[in-house]
Amino acid sequence: MKLAPVARALAARGARHAVVHTGQHYDPEMSEAFFRDLCLPRADHALEVGSGSHARQTAAIMERFEPLCETLAPDVVLVYGDVNSTVAAALVAAKLGIAVGHVEAGLRSGDRTMPEELNRLVTDHLANLLFAPSPDAVENLCAEGVSGPQVHFVGNVMIDSLVVALPAARALEAPRRHGVAKGQYTVVTLHRPANVDDAATLCELLGALGQVSKHSPTLFPVHPRTRARMQTLGVDLAAMNGVRVLEPLPYLEMLGLVSDAGLVITDSGGLQEETSWLGVPCVTVRPNTERPITCAVGTNRLVAPQRDAIQDAARAAVAQRPATPPVIDRWDGHTGERIAAVLCDGARFD
Repeated sequence: MKLAPVARALAARGARHAVVHTGQHYDPEMSEAFFRDLCLPRADHALEVGSGSHARQTAAIMERFEPLCETLAPDVVLVYGDVNSTVAAALVAAKLGIAVGHVEAGLRSGDRTMPEELNRLVTDHLANLLFAPSPDAVENLCAEGVSGPQVHFVGNVMIDSLVVALPAARALEAPRRHGVAKGQYTVVTLHRPANVDDAATLCELLGALGQVSKHSPTLFPVHPRTRARMQTLGVDLAAMNGVRVLEPLPYLEMLGLVSDAGLVITDSGGLQEETSWLGVPCVTVRPNTERPITCAVGTNRLVAPQRDAIQDAARAAVAQRPATPPVIDRWDGHTGERIAAVLCDGARFD
């Protein structure tokens, strides 16, 4: 999803580019749905790395990506986000003397226990071009001694994808299909290890969802990791006190539900961004976030994984819902075009 806006913008300019799919966290059925629903560019090269420990996955990506770089000899390698493939591809390119561009540069949670935070730090200090999604990201880079003409405040590529997909998502009428009224239901996603791997924490979260569901229908598309942990605990998925447990949903259907929700409870980074742009109240079950702008504009709030805290935050979020979605600078659907302008024209975005 993150590469699609830039790939489209480069293609519109006739710029030569190749899309490489590492295969990290690859799910054939889910990936096919993403390609179909979002008209994503098909990969020119697939590394098919699959899952594994952080070290094994990173090493496998590097081992398979290096010969590809030597063959293609690109001018720039663009890496996205904060996953293992991000830092692995950046390391390979940097050691081969190829310029590295990092999309979503400068995001920081301040929590180095998160593998993603380590990936962000290393990638940003290897990158030659840093494409920041928000002013706080630019400030983070400056505080680390990374500043000057290589840093570009371009906006958020995830919002580009959302803008393109939203009409099709709403056309699905997902709330009606799930039997809920627009603005009157809660959508939940939980998958981070800190929330679902510890039995006591997960039980507390499930109890919180049971409380929330007393006040509004609660739809819970369950991540495979979370489902496995729930089954280990012996949770009866069919008897979740009014919480509707669903299989993971295709992006368009999920976006359709989120866009018309009364509340979202999540630990996902992407949903924090999407709900902020949509103006949907969001409660994020995390002690920190690498996207503090979502809290600054008032749509998102952080909360501890505790029943009463979640219930209180949910009530406050719904009561203080903004009358109109906030306007966030350069979250306008044109981030991909700005990145392409930097790469192709040498444009500068302060």
